[in-house]
Amino acid sequence: MKIFNTPNNSSTITGFILLGFPCPREGQIFLFVLFSIVYLLTLMGNGCIICAVCWDQRLHTAMYILLVNFSFLEICYVTATVPNMLANFLSETKVISFSGCFLQFYVFFSLGSIECLFLAVMAFDRYLAICQPLCYPTIMTGCLCTKFVISCWVFGFLWFLVPIIIISQMSFCGSRIIDHFLCDPGPLLALTCKRAPVMEVVFSTLSPLPLIVLFLFIMGSYTLVLRAVLRVPSAAGQRKASSTCGSHLAVVSLFCGSVLVMYGTPTSQHKNRMHKIVTLFYSVVTPLLNPVIYSLRNKDMKRALQKFLRI
Repeated sequence: MKIFNTPNNSSTITGFILLGFPCPREGQIFLFVLFSIVYLLTLMGNGCIICAVCWDQRLHTAMYILLVNFSFLEICYVTATVPNMLANFLSETKVISFSGCFLQFYVFFSLGSIECLFLAVMAFDRYLAICQPLCYPTIMTGCLCTKFVISCWVFGFLWFLVPIIIISQMSFCGSRIIDHFLCDPGPLLALTCKRAPVMEVVFSTLSPLPLIVLFLFIMGSYTLVLRAVLRVPSAAGQRKASSTCGSHLAVVSLFCGSVLVMYGTPTSQHKNRMHKIVTLFYSVVTPLLNPVIYSLRNKDMKRALQKFLRI
C-alpha cells in the first residue's frame, strides 16, 4: 500500500484500514466462526424461500414474486459486507483498497435503498389485496409486478451514484483508519483533506430521505389495511389478513426502525461502538431473521417449504 507525501506534509490515502471489532486473536477467530454461521444460515434461509416459490406453481403470484426478489436482495445485501468482514477477522492488516471501499459503500447503500423500495411495493401489494380485493387481479398483473421489480432495482442503484462519484474524487489525508466494519460515509468524510460541509449535508439528507418517505408510505398503507381488516365480519378473515400483513410489518419494523435510529438522527449522538452495533443489526441480523419471519407467519409459505425440502 503506497502513501504519497503531499507538499503540506499530509499523506494522500490510496487505501483504508477497517478496524472492525478490535479484540484479541481468540476473539477474532470466535467472531469469524460466529458470522460465518450467520452468513451461511442467511444464504440457506433466503435461498430456500426462492427455491420453494419457484418450485410451487401456486405461489407464482405478485406477492410471492416480490418475496423472491426480496430474498435475493437480502442475499446480495449481506454479501456486500460479510465476506470482507470475515476476511478482516483473519487479516493482520485489515486493509481495503480505495476502489474496494467505495464499491462496497455504493453497493451497500444502493441495496439498502432497494430494500426500502421493495418494502413499500410489498405494502402497496397488501393494500390492494385487502382493501381492493375485486380489483386486485386486474391491477396487480404480472406486467405491473415486473415493472415494479425493475424500477426498484434501477432507481435504487441510481440514488447514490452521483454522490459516490463526487466523494470518490476527493483527496483523503492523514489517518487511513476507519473505526467500522464497512466503508461508512461519516468516517470517510472525516478523512478528507478539507472539510466538505456540502457533501456532509448531501449524504445526511440522501441517506434517510428515501427511508423516511417510504416508511411514511408504508405506515399509511398499513393504516388503511388495518382499517379494512377491522371491518372484516368474520374472525377467521381477520386472522388471515393479519397473518399475511404481520410478516411484512415485522420486517419493516426491524429494518426501518434500526436504520431510522442510525441515519434519522445526527451522527454525533452515536458513539462508534453503538454505531457499529446498530449497523450490524440491520445489515447482518435482519437478513437472517427475514426468512424465519416469512416462513413462520405464512401458511402457504410453510407448505411450499415443506414440499420443497422433502424432495
